[in-house]
Amino acid sequence: MPRITVGAGARQGLADLASGLVPAGAAVLLAADPGLEALGLVAEAADTLRRGGFTVVTFTDIKSDPTLAQADAAADLARSVGATLLVALGGGSALDLGKAVAAVAGAEAPAARYALCAAPLPVARLKTIVLPTTSGTGSETTRTAILSGTDGAKLWFWGEELKPDEVVLDPELTVSLPAGLTAATGLDALVHAVEAATNRNANPANDAHAHEAIRLVAGHLETAVRTPGDLAAREALQRAAALAGIAIDNAGTAIAHTIGHALASLRPIHHGRAVGVAMLASLPWVVEGSPDAFARCAAAMGAEASPQGFIAAYRALMQRAGLAPTLGPAFDGVTPEALAAQMARPENMPMVRSTRREAGDAELLGLARATLAA
Repeated sequence: MPRITVGAGARQGLADLASGLVPAGAAVLLAADPGLEALGLVAEAADTLRRGGFTVVTFTDIKSDPTLAQADAAADLARSVGATLLVALGGGSALDLGKAVAAVAGAEAPAARYALCAAPLPVARLKTIVLPTTSGTGSETTRTAILSGTDGAKLWFWGEELKPDEVVLDPELTVSLPAGLTAATGLDALVHAVEAATNRNANPANDAHAHEAIRLVAGHLETAVRTPGDLAAREALQRAAALAGIAIDNAGTAIAHTIGHALASLRPIHHGRAVGVAMLASLPWVVEGSPDAFARCAAAMGAEASPQGFIAAYRALMQRAGLAPTLGPAFDGVTPEALAAQMARPENMPMVRSTRREAGDAELLGLARATLAA
């Protein structure tokens, strides 16, 4: 597991953390969400590292759902400057790209070579520090990264080489997150935890991480949405996302993520919103596969300990957080058949198989219909 530093202002210790990983004067690639430049956070991180004696090169060509091409460009930049440390600053997209670049930059092959575990990741890797600015994906604690192929398909990268060395959870980095994104990322963390606690790979030891993440999101998401400067609520959501990341690292996800990834391969949609809507639409079907596990998740939310109690609590939390339970006009014209076909793609099948209820073609089509009709 990476070492985790938590607390308001923790980012100020970035150079000290870097000094513990690479020699003084080392070249550092700072991979950062471009949206953070206007907030001064990219310059602040770069200046902190430079004051610590490091040479810093910044890469900000990162979009939501980062691509293989962007990873290759960043890896080329890292090689050209001889970087030995990668610092990733941003949401899940920046962290996933940064982790992938750190893993592949030690060799010359393009990132696509390692997608879906087609080839082992290189032994040589860059040391990695991540500073999440959202509280959702849990990428900071997982051994996975997701990049988009040329056709928009979500491609998995997996391996211990992808785990960061250091994680900085500074709630001050999340206070500027708009209410809608706070809600969507918080729901993403909740869905991670719930799926890890209810799928075929769930186990009591891992449930401890998942249930605590569920408790933290249920107790603090509404406050963070309504009072963005509440650092206690922001820190609670950061801890929830990290714990949920550990939970899915151990147990994986399930059908809501199958649907969410398929939706994103068809139309642009924020990942947290996609899986949040997908979970609500799929719950009446999926709870039948593990009713006791969903009852325990309901109890973690402070609701009646039953599958129906969980469904009601989840729907109510979405409503209080202001997250619409529908996909909206962006998905007008998408047919259930097209969505079901995306759900059945090879990269999505591990999540289908981890779901406790069996899902063949008919079930996938039914779930696609339910999601699009939400």
